[in-house]
Amino acid sequence: MSEFDAFEIKMRAAGMGDAPVAVFKRNYEALLRDETGMISEESIEPATGLPKAEELGEGEGTGLLGEVAVIKLNGGLGTGMGLQGPKSLLAVREGVNFLDLMVRQTLSLREKSGEKVPLVLMNSFSTSEDTLAHLKRYEAQGLAAADEVEMMQNMIPKIAAETLKPVEWPADPDQEWCPPGHGDVYPAMVGSGWLDRLLEGGVKYAFFSNSDNLGAILDPALLGFFAGSGAPFMMEVTRRTAADKKGGHLAKRKSDGRLLLREVAQCADGDLDEFQNIAKHQYFNTNSLWLNLEKLKAQLEADSGVLPLPMIKNKKTVDPRDPNSTPVFQLEIAMGAAIECFDGALAVEVPRSRFAPVKTTADLLTLRSDAYEVLADGQVRLREERDGVPPNVSLSGEYKLVDSLDTLGVPSLIKCESLKISGLHQFEDGVVIEGDVAFENANAEPKVVAAGIYKDGSF
Repeated sequence: MSEFDAFEIKMRAAGMGDAPVAVFKRNYEALLRDETGMISEESIEPATGLPKAEELGEGEGTGLLGEVAVIKLNGGLGTGMGLQGPKSLLAVREGVNFLDLMVRQTLSLREKSGEKVPLVLMNSFSTSEDTLAHLKRYEAQGLAAADEVEMMQNMIPKIAAETLKPVEWPADPDQEWCPPGHGDVYPAMVGSGWLDRLLEGGVKYAFFSNSDNLGAILDPALLGFFAGSGAPFMMEVTRRTAADKKGGHLAKRKSDGRLLLREVAQCADGDLDEFQNIAKHQYFNTNSLWLNLEKLKAQLEADSGVLPLPMIKNKKTVDPRDPNSTPVFQLEIAMGAAIECFDGALAVEVPRSRFAPVKTTADLLTLRSDAYEVLADGQVRLREERDGVPPNVSLSGEYKLVDSLDTLGVPSLIKCESLKISGLHQFEDGVVIEGDVAFENANAEPKVVAAGIYKDGSF
């Protein structure tokens, strides 16, 4: 038996098909070669002169809505915020969650265009059941059955760090598996049959984004620009700020002129200052992507069915809640890294408003406030008074979990620049925050904040 055979036997037994097995084999072999994936500063140059979404005009995108699918990555549980179910079932407003808004957006596109714009959710084995149960309310709209909306994310084995063999954990065999990263969307599209199914249905383009990014809606102007460009792949990027300097950035490889993504794990210590130079490397990936499906299929065939995406090695323990459990490697691939796989790939600069992910309870509190508005067509956007800049909200550790927001309450933040909450508080209805405000409480009992205007100060 080869070193990989045990992994393939395990994956096949779990129902994994040719595409995910081939991708994992490629990444496992890269692990054995001890590939680092490092990208030196001297090998790249900054990405410059990108087209701006605001300057594209309306174009012909509305007439192309019959040729595009919306694909949302919906595999996350939001465990960092204390959730046990899909993150997309988090309430944004009373009785309305992320998933409801995605459905509203899709139905609005269908109504405008008269076309049945497909909505495809890449679910994981952890999110599938609850997601489909919630979608039953949309049965009449053809958005309920698994074969209408679902593409399953694959699973890959965790690798015992000491032996580089499949890890065994009889106490909880589910812990022997891990998600493969959102780059799994490419083998998932092939293995599930969705790629061929969409193409056979006349769908030429797909818009991919994260389900927790409510700023990522299908924009007909961007669709028209992408289709007109003839490019195989387009990434939405936005400007890095000081808060983004440790995150990955877009660059151009000197050797062939292709765009690429460089993450901090791919940066040598000596290049770190330049990596964090946001005046030089100005853009980061929003993880909202546009693909020409015919060209994706052709590229996959040219690459023997496996896009050569850089492998990301994560060091974990087999039971993430037990730091003393067996050390493992988890191999992942990133969806946006595919930009370097396509000759002629583009990037387009979009406003920050198209990047509004909910990663923390502070993000969720801001989203639930009046700083944002929810439109009838499912769009969520900052109110005009915010001039494109969301409030900067910081919550202390007492509010790490979603349930804690229920007792906090939601103040008005439409005129808030920054809000810092330390310790337990309870906002009455009618609390208005303006400017830069901090609330502090060192006591074990919640501090009640009475209705009124709180402006520029500590309370």
